[in-house]
Amino acid sequence: MKLVKMSLAAAVLLGASAFALDNVKVNGDAKVYYNTSNLDQVTPATDSMFGKDNSAADTALRLGVTGDLLKGVSFGVTGYAVSTLGLENNLVANTWTSGHTNGVEDNSWISELWLAGTMGKTTAKLGRMELDTPLAFSEKWSVAANTFDAAVLINQDLPDTTLVAAWVGKGNGVNHLAPLAGVGAVVAAKDNGSAVGLDGYMAAGAKYTTFGEAGAYAVAAVNNSFKPLTAQAWYYNVSSVADAYWLQADINCELVKGVKIGAQYAHIDPKGVVDNVTNDVLGEGKAKNSDAYAFKLGYEGVQNLKVSVAYSDVDEDGVLNIANTATNNLVAGQSKLYTEAWWNYGYVGAPGATSWNVTAEYDAGFAKLGTYYTNVSIDNTGNAIVPTLRTLGASRADNTNMTEVAVTASKSFGPLDATLAYISTDADDQNTNVNADGSRYDSVQAYLTLNF
Repeated sequence: MKLVKMSLAAAVLLGASAFALDNVKVNGDAKVYYNTSNLDQVTPATDSMFGKDNSAADTALRLGVTGDLLKGVSFGVTGYAVSTLGLENNLVANTWTSGHTNGVEDNSWISELWLAGTMGKTTAKLGRMELDTPLAFSEKWSVAANTFDAAVLINQDLPDTTLVAAWVGKGNGVNHLAPLAGVGAVVAAKDNGSAVGLDGYMAAGAKYTTFGEAGAYAVAAVNNSFKPLTAQAWYYNVSSVADAYWLQADINCELVKGVKIGAQYAHIDPKGVVDNVTNDVLGEGKAKNSDAYAFKLGYEGVQNLKVSVAYSDVDEDGVLNIANTATNNLVAGQSKLYTEAWWNYGYVGAPGATSWNVTAEYDAGFAKLGTYYTNVSIDNTGNAIVPTLRTLGASRADNTNMTEVAVTASKSFGPLDATLAYISTDADDQNTNVNADGSRYDSVQAYLTLNF
């Protein structure tokens, strides 16, 4: 499900305990995802709900094996296979993931293949793996997740503190600066294929290429010395692309039981090829920084009910989005900001975006119900580079407004998880064909996951 209301402190990359495996274990899942909408297409005859041209579907099989090789040494292997099952011939015209070859052909690949060793309170992990960090992570809301060729070191010797160091060399997410490639003499990034599926974050054919221009480093510290508070700080050096940091603090209020408060601040300082683009295209010199802050207030004092309200603001002068740098950052990369929408990614982290999110989730027994409201207003008219970048292939234009309302119902039947979702989208830069003039449209989705 396209939802990432995360607790980064609870899932810092990978906890050391994840490697304490007693024996070989097999796990996986089989997914069937379907989406349809009444979004206007090229001709009026194709804009009906459940019509082939307005629908997408995909199936995916994930199989993973983990185990111990030696005392303190473990391994993991995960494989994906994706197939449309021929649905594109009669029911749908699009896939969920771009992991297929040649658009819709079946494909399979190894998404994880790693070794990990633990000595004392230090764990080292090397190989292909999922990552979960604020500005470079595996997006897992689609039928297949993007992964990385990386090395990760985690240390917990300091009391109530986790230290993380990572090197990321390759990934199979759509290269975050691909829309800039080939502008004049500038080659902004190593293009690993354009996304054609509905999710838009997996490289065509799930192809792995260099992360950014020449890989990236990341270091982090997560501290929980004051038990109600979890504080974290991340620093990134994406070679020849940007330096960045992310600060976040989440606290369980002791004065009012059930109240949770969070604050985030992010900063991205472009360099290298991004500066080259601003020079070659606009002659403006160094690209400007991207800055954002966000706040969240939540309440979980009523049994089975969780509610929250969040606000975020992104400076209008920046170039890169405050969003995943491992996927399509300039178009629709998912953001870890508290205000991220349930479905329409690429808005809350855009330069000049002011966003609100209200979330309510309730376990009614017969089903888990969720309602999510997101409103984004983007004002970046004072930023000369952003409209130029959007012309080159990205989608968030000046003075864009987006409002999303999503309603979900989820139920587990033993190993089978099922979710139905309704999404109302009102965005100035969507639904623009056939004189629709950006009018509101509806989407209906179904998610089936069989876990084993």
